[in-house]
Amino acid sequence: MVRVITLRYHIVSITAVFLSLAVGVVLGSTAISGRLLSGLTEDNGSLGAQVADLQNQRNALDARLADQDRFAAAIGPLAVKGVLTDRTVVLVTTSDAAPGDRDALAELLRSAGAAVTGELQLTDAFPDPGKADQLRDLVARLQPAGTELPTATDPGTRAGGLLGTLLLLDAETNEPQASADETAAALAGLAGGGFVKSGSDLKPAQLVVVLTGGALTADSAADRASTLARFATQLDRSGVGAVLAGSAGSADGTGPVGVVRADTAATSVLSTVDDVGTAAGRVVTVLALREQLDGKAGRYGVAGNAQGPAPGIEAG
Repeated sequence: MVRVITLRYHIVSITAVFLSLAVGVVLGSTAISGRLLSGLTEDNGSLGAQVADLQNQRNALDARLADQDRFAAAIGPLAVKGVLTDRTVVLVTTSDAAPGDRDALAELLRSAGAAVTGELQLTDAFPDPGKADQLRDLVARLQPAGTELPTATDPGTRAGGLLGTLLLLDAETNEPQASADETAAALAGLAGGGFVKSGSDLKPAQLVVVLTGGALTADSAADRASTLARFATQLDRSGVGAVLAGSAGSADGTGPVGVVRADTAATSVLSTVDDVGTAAGRVVTVLALREQLDGKAGRYGVAGNAQGPAPGIEAG
């Protein structure tokens, strides 16, 4: 007997085939997903163990660094004792300098035998490129009679010329380069313009430390770093010696220390320290000031562009 295959039979058959395929796909994908999830779980557990191990290593390194910093803080006064006896030092701080670094450095300078004659704070407006013309004009008006500004026209060098006259003693005569009245008037003018903050008992000194922070992050970071670098360099040329000291990040391309180190003319006169945020870095800053008295300059700290960790110790 001939069996007649109806349309209904075709539909039922095709439906059965597709249903079987769907069931097979589901069962197969479930098996694959299980294996995949199992593998991912194992990888995640392995990565978690690696992260925990790295965290433990980091904690151990942090503890060692903290111990070393405590040791440097304890031994620091002995390491610098007498190296700046009968010398005078003035501190200039930027707006991002850490107050704790300033206070610790000032105390260490006193341990070295130096007299700290005061502090001048530069405001955030000082390196602002948007206020460069205003700063240049103000500097020209405030320059004491009988003194000359540098021929360079950038605001950092010009301001360094003025403040070098006000803050530093003459390298040859060890006498003030401006009268007390001229100094007070010029500092008042800069403060009135919003560029500096000065203590009332500020007196000129033989040496200067320009204390700054780390890498600058503003849109105008490169211009700001350049202004501060040129300012510090001109201060060095105005007196017996200067050190530009910054904390971590200050030696890269967006930090003032890094800008100075990229300029061979600046590094030939101005010493730089890139880790003043540590006790060891502050000791090195004092030793670098001592070296400045001998007419030498260097690049010290832990950054890749430092010549060594301290004067007399080359990078390994």
